[in-house]
Amino acid sequence: MPSWSLEPLGVADLDEVLAIERASFPTPWSRGAFLYELQQNPVGRCWVARSSGSAPRVLGYLCLWEISPEVHITNLAVHPDCRRQGIARSLLGAILEDARRRHLTVALLEVRPTNTEARGLYERLGFQVIGRRKGYYFDTGEDALLMKADLTATPAGNP
Repeated sequence: MPSWSLEPLGVADLDEVLAIERASFPTPWSRGAFLYELQQNPVGRCWVARSSGSAPRVLGYLCLWEISPEVHITNLAVHPDCRRQGIARSLLGAILEDARRRHLTVALLEVRPTNTEARGLYERLGFQVIGRRKGYYFDTGEDALLMKADLTATPAGNP
């Protein structure tokens, strides 16, 4: 896995983020949606995994809403060329660990039932399915699985 850093997503990152977004989702967020999260949403936070080196680039990103005591993951994607290298796991793991340090107790997210790779990742990080949101995805009418992780429990993969 290339070395990378976790940094707040900035407006200057949006072209790279939008390219990843379009390559990752059938109904991608717009530039306006990301700008809202960055500039107007008081509970919104967005992060990028940026490669190190002479020509740093965005490898992936994660957006969330922080509404104490919970963190709600709203968007997570990794550049197609960088998938299956542990970036999503490390990015989400770092966000969850930061939430634990700051005494947030619950993490939530929605995922398509058909997205088995993402579901596996989330389960390995301690998320469990706790419900279903009927017709959540407006592009297909597909339901979403609601997943929850207890941030007060021992993190997945730790003794």
